[in-house]
Amino acid sequence: MKVLQLNHVALHVADVTVSEAFYRDVLKLPVMERPAFDFPGAWFRLGVDQELHLIGDRDHPVHSHHRGGHLALMVDELDGWEAQLDASGAKRLPRKVRPDGAQQTFLQDPDGHWIELCVLP
Repeated sequence: MKVLQLNHVALHVADVTVSEAFYRDVLKLPVMERPAFDFPGAWFRLGVDQELHLIGDRDHPVHSHHRGGHLALMVDELDGWEAQLDASGAKRLPRKVRPDGAQQTFLQDPDGHWIELCVLP
């Protein structure tokens, strides 16, 4: 028995329409077909074969922090991403360099979930 890979990450959101626009338009994630569940949501492709699942009707507070619970996405470069995030008005922290040389910036989605964009050295 062994774990093969991460399949998906699910985030609980208050308004699927608002969050879907954020992940589609700001983070440029490709939208996927979603099965006909009996609750609102949206699915996105993350890289080659991982997924992000948004689940609607969140009514509890989000507990996310850039040093705690967050989602990290490997990106091709940060200059263009930071320009895109700033142009879209996304809330983000300044770029930092980790002790291992990776560059990273953190941003928040409409619900307050922290997302890290990082580039390895």
